[in-house]
Amino acid sequence: MTRTSRIFLFALAAAAGGALLVYLNGVPSIVSRVLTSGETIKIAPKPSPPPQVPVGQVVTRVAARSSEFTGVIAAVKTVELRPRVGGTLESVTVPEGGLVERGQLLFQIDPRPFEIALQNAEARLQRAEVLFSQGETDLDRSQRLVPSGSISTKTFDDALSRKQERQAQMLEAKAAVAAAALDLSYSRLTAPIAGRVDKVLVTEGNLVTGASGATATLLTTIVSVDPVYVYFDIDEATYLGFLGQTRPEAVGRQGTPFPVEVGLATENGYPHSGALDFLGNRVDRGTGTIRARAVLANPDGRLTPGLFARVKLATSAPRETVLIDDQAVGTDQGRRYVLVLGAGNKVEYRPVELGAMNEGLRVVDNGLNPGDTIIIKGLVRPGMQVTPNRIAMAPDQRSVNGVANSSSQEARR
Repeated sequence: MTRTSRIFLFALAAAAGGALLVYLNGVPSIVSRVLTSGETIKIAPKPSPPPQVPVGQVVTRVAARSSEFTGVIAAVKTVELRPRVGGTLESVTVPEGGLVERGQLLFQIDPRPFEIALQNAEARLQRAEVLFSQGETDLDRSQRLVPSGSISTKTFDDALSRKQERQAQMLEAKAAVAAAALDLSYSRLTAPIAGRVDKVLVTEGNLVTGASGATATLLTTIVSVDPVYVYFDIDEATYLGFLGQTRPEAVGRQGTPFPVEVGLATENGYPHSGALDFLGNRVDRGTGTIRARAVLANPDGRLTPGLFARVKLATSAPRETVLIDDQAVGTDQGRRYVLVLGAGNKVEYRPVELGAMNEGLRVVDNGLNPGDTIIIKGLVRPGMQVTPNRIAMAPDQRSVNGVANSSSQEARR
């Protein structure tokens, strides 16, 4: 519309003393009554529609309340391989970093000194057996001669003593043979458990010290692979709630499983399942926690001892639980909240208490009720009226086009 046309219309409206419907930029507007006194014309713009936001109904599922902890994976069995006899290492057949079976030969100490010692012990045993046999013969002869008075009673007693002494010497020689054979077997160092072996600390040709304690030379270490332990610390509040289900001594007993789910730092969710099998006997006063342990299968060996792990422990009996998409949760000065779709499609502020993740959704322990509809995404404020676009609560159940508003909830956290 040109300037001349607008002046003409305004003049016409003023002459008519009424209102005129005109088009500004293609949009109809109401021109208020033009006063002859030169009062400014007021235009009433059309109100904008409520913003469209994706909403979803909360999911209800029967699930146990759970808590998340950080734990460390540990081997069930750890062995330091030390020789029980000393000597020179003749051969090393350790697959460093590899898996070994129980009884597999790893180190061989020169067996010749032990073979000679065994031969000497066997020779002494043979001599003792000959002397014992002679003592038995002398005793039998004395027994036959005593009644006739051919020998004295003292002579018979001496024959009996010699026989008993030689019997003891024979038993001693047998023990010496067994000890020599045991030392010879100790020259072969085999894997006492199945597991993964570490690097070799002593190579062929070196002299190693044998002993029954820590003074013996450390050759390598072996850790078991399957199953593994996960150690973690439970806070006092969670522990007290856990006591409502069971007594500590019942943990780990057959027929009383407490499921535990474990995930590594690079894994999504908790793909590894296990069971709680140990609770400590006291709470650490310094940290306010109690040590717990779970055991889980590790058939592929991915759960390496020393790795940090995320642990999810069920701390209550299964009950009806409300779950929501985690991106619907906002943060307000340390408090967690969600925006609920209320009456008249108006936004309501609702503080919530959150639990652990469960199959991709966040557990809500308090603040929401079954059947509530919440706003999943969108830049909206409490009290605003919105146009709901209903989508599935679970992210993996939504189509690409199902979300009308791509604004992230992070903008209001």
